[in-house]
Amino acid sequence: MKSIAERTDNAWQPSPGSMYPTLSQLVDNDLIHDTKSGGQQTFALTTEGATFEAAHTAEIDDAWNEARANTNPDGDEFLASALKLAGATKQFSFSATPEQRKAGRNKMDEARRALYSILAE
Repeated sequence: MKSIAERTDNAWQPSPGSMYPTLSQLVDNDLIHDTKSGGQQTFALTTEGATFEAAHTAEIDDAWNEARANTNPDGDEFLASALKLAGATKQFSFSATPEQRKAGRNKMDEARRALYSILAE
């Protein structure tokens, strides 16, 4: 998670709730394997995963570059923050429980009302 945040200049800061299901899927598809040692769990590419990575290098590089490019478009900190919120919203659509989605929806509604209140001042 830390590596993804660093590689995207903090444009994407995935949560454990989105990462672990993804890692589990990659293990199930034999693209990575996990190792547990001293309370730490690490992941590494399998031979099949390395083959996939080599075959899709350009697409993978494009995805990292796009994530970095969207970090702070035109120096607009407000828009950069909105893009981070969009990333979290996307994670919610795939990873959140119904209860988490309801709580998230309520928070987004609060934020929308707060933004309009600022504009009304």
